[in-house]
Amino acid sequence: MQTITMAFKAIWSNKARSLLTMLGVIIGVISVTVLVAIGQGTTASVTESISAMGTNLLSVTIQTRRIGGGRNSRSNSGAKGTVILKLDEILALEADDTIAAVSPTVSGSLTVKAGSTNTTASVMGVLPAYAQIINQGVEKGRYIIDADVDNRSAVCVIGTELAQTLFGNTDVVGNTVHVDGRRFRIVGVLESKGTSMSGSSDETIVLPLTLAQRMLESTSISSFYLSAVDPDSVNAAQEVVERFLYKKYQNESTYNVMNQTQMLETISETAGTMSLMLGGIAGISLLVGGIGIMNIMLVSVTERTREIGIRKAIGAKRSNILMQFLIEAVVISGLGGLIGLVGGYALMKALEGFLGMPLEMSAGVAQMAIGFSMGVGVIFGLYPADKASKLKPIDALHYS
Repeated sequence: MQTITMAFKAIWSNKARSLLTMLGVIIGVISVTVLVAIGQGTTASVTESISAMGTNLLSVTIQTRRIGGGRNSRSNSGAKGTVILKLDEILALEADDTIAAVSPTVSGSLTVKAGSTNTTASVMGVLPAYAQIINQGVEKGRYIIDADVDNRSAVCVIGTELAQTLFGNTDVVGNTVHVDGRRFRIVGVLESKGTSMSGSSDETIVLPLTLAQRMLESTSISSFYLSAVDPDSVNAAQEVVERFLYKKYQNESTYNVMNQTQMLETISETAGTMSLMLGGIAGISLLVGGIGIMNIMLVSVTERTREIGIRKAIGAKRSNILMQFLIEAVVISGLGGLIGLVGGYALMKALEGFLGMPLEMSAGVAQMAIGFSMGVGVIFGLYPADKASKLKPIDALHYS
């Protein structure tokens, strides 16, 4: 306790120098905590967006491929020699025990107008099952139904942000909009989901698949979504789809089947690597802070050489001197770590609103930051403390 008291007194007697010495550790801890929190927050946000669509989701993208027709053959999807995927072929996949629902999709951008307000919006044509597949609900009204698809009904479901842009509010069920000059009746407003990797459904207008194909002049199907009956059946459902597509196209490079579960695993691995990288980069500033501690402690040893000599002359052991200077280094780095944690937490809260996502300081990160800062104090304080403890009393007393 006497050694600890002497260490605190020595730090307090040089407040400005001690604070400047801590500054490197403070900045290092703030950097580590904030960067790791941003990495973890980004991961959580992306994972939540993907998980909201369901872990039993599969998405298929097809690159339409021509198998003949000569150099003058037309390149559109209906050209002779083109492998065309038909709607009834895709819907036949629902007969498999592992697949719960299937919906082809067609998308593009068209001009949407309401009154004097017009904008270019993302238009998507789907079947009613699409809402179930991606867990998309409606805030008001209803979704697309089978009768809309069969009759090519001029109805639509609109995203909340697009409704706000066009009408100034989201109570728009029953109103009409013009999509590419054609009049549509709004039958529902999509549940707000925010922005995900596939874009924002809040700025989308959903039409019946059959009518959207005609308006977007897309007669072939180049993408579709399906859901497995449960998360345990995802891999089996993927095998069924891949067998079907290979039989159709005879070329694996023609299509891509994306498994939502695999995507989550890949994102988690990538995010973990990114967090480690960010933490490592920030940790460099902690090492710089440690070098600063070592430099100041060496100066302190030089300044207090006579004090060390007197203490040794009246019976202080080498271990007493070593412990005194080591404790000073650890206290400086430990205080710097605590101040850095407080500063990092305050900065995270300030950045939450700017980044638009929650940032949390996990207990593991806080413990790591404090532990690392204390470790820096021990490692970089050991040499100056050892040097002080090895001074001979006679040489120390002669020092001026």
